Amino acid sequence: MKLFVGLGNPGAQYAFNRHNVGFMATDAIAGAHDFPAWRKRFSSLTTEGRLGREQVLLLKPQTYMNESGRAVGEAFRFYKLDLDDVIVFHDEIDLAPGKVRVKTGGGVTGHNGLKSLSAHIGNDYARVRIGIGHPGQKDLVSGYVLHDFAKTDYQWLEPLIGAIAAEAPHLADGAYDKFQSLVAHRVQTQEAEEQAPRTKTPAKRKTPRAEKKSEPAAAQGTLAERLRRWFGA
Repeated sequence: MKLFVGLGNPGAQYAFNRHNVGFMATDAIAGAHDFPAWRKRFSSLTTEGRLGREQVLLLKPQTYMNESGRAVGEAFRFYKLDLDDVIVFHDEIDLAPGKVRVKTGGGVTGHNGLKSLSAHIGNDYARVRIGIGHPGQKDLVSGYVLHDFAKTDYQWLEPLIGAIAAEAPHLADGAYDKFQSLVAHRVQTQEAEEQAPRTKTPAKRKTPRAEKKSEPAAAQGTLAERLRRWFGA
């Protein structure tokens, strides 16, 4: 059994906060791999299914970020897991937006969810660090992470979350480097495909009104459809 933990805060008002990107990742994994409906267990919302060769429990603590470890600890002890069975998805301000890095153990860098986890189950679990960027000043961090993603962030957020969901079986199998490289490749490939039509058909630039209306509408429609599937909203 593997335990995939998404970190975030419960409630609709927090759903699209940068701090909730861990919830977004686990929602996307559940949707992409046909996990059953979420249910309440371990002071969390959980759903269980298979990723590759592994049985995986997806868990979203409903205790608010600062008490995430209490909820995770309940599931951790119930299943008698080891720390190398635990993979945590969380926002990372020290990574550029759209970047993903996987590491085991290390510091918690002021992240209250990680602090709580390390206090309750130990520190040597795997972390999928999802870059959201830094606001530039330390005193702005709290407001920045507890604010919704900007509309311009959707351009990298949607393909990134989709890539994380698609490649999640490699995480379950312990192939962290492979997961990381394949996520980057998927995102780069999608970016290249989206840019290709513009370079092939430069004549469209002569009709800026049509371009401005059609491209954002298509992007927002795709995002909305995927978010509805992933988040069930």
